[in-house]
Amino acid sequence: MKIRAKRTKIFKEGQSLSDFVLENIGKLKEGSVVVVTSKIVAMAEKRTVPIGEIKKEKLIKKESQFAYHGKYAWLTFREGMLVASAGIDESNARGKYVLLPKDSFKTAKNLRSFLMSKYKLRKLGVIITDSRNNPLRAGAVGVAISYAGFKGLRKYSGTPDIFGRLFHFSRANIADSLAASAVLVMGEGDQRKPVAVIEEAPIEFVDKVLKNELMIKPKDDMYLPFLSKLLKRKI
Repeated sequence: MKIRAKRTKIFKEGQSLSDFVLENIGKLKEGSVVVVTSKIVAMAEKRTVPIGEIKKEKLIKKESQFAYHGKYAWLTFREGMLVASAGIDESNARGKYVLLPKDSFKTAKNLRSFLMSKYKLRKLGVIITDSRNNPLRAGAVGVAISYAGFKGLRKYSGTPDIFGRLFHFSRANIADSLAASAVLVMGEGDQRKPVAVIEEAPIEFVDKVLKNELMIKPKDDMYLPFLSKLLKRKI
């Protein structure tokens, strides 16, 4: 698998997302995956709020389905995902809060159609990324907040391992794995690489994605009972 990302000009609020991506991805091969950071998607949609116009606490509550003021940050639940501060970002934003995109799955689908038409491709994936901090792990990693053109989940149940034992529940999160790899190359600071291209990714291309395939209801999360008990212990 190969990942490439080049340094770009600073994306301007209200600028055309499709034109910017087209300008900066270079050659696009059949079977590629185009990765775009959610920040420029949100800025293209003008999903920003000047700092000081509204209290951040109020904005966080408005942008999330549930918000809890934790020890270090606001912990929120938004569109089936756990995220700090409802995904609201102040970095590289010139005095504004940048919110998450309005409908990132729709944006991924539209961008895919645009690029497939421009490059005359039959197989193409698109991922829109953000960064998350995982429970009990230091440091942020890239995740896919949406994607188009490929299956985001690979199921191994019913297939044998190398010794013939059948998997019962194993699944691989393809979308987040690709996002994490791309964000590592794109960077989190002043690299100015908001777009990347992945080639030779081991994925299954499809025209329609199941946007809820990666989601687990909070009551069904395997770690929930454990974490509630872990907090009561002195570790």
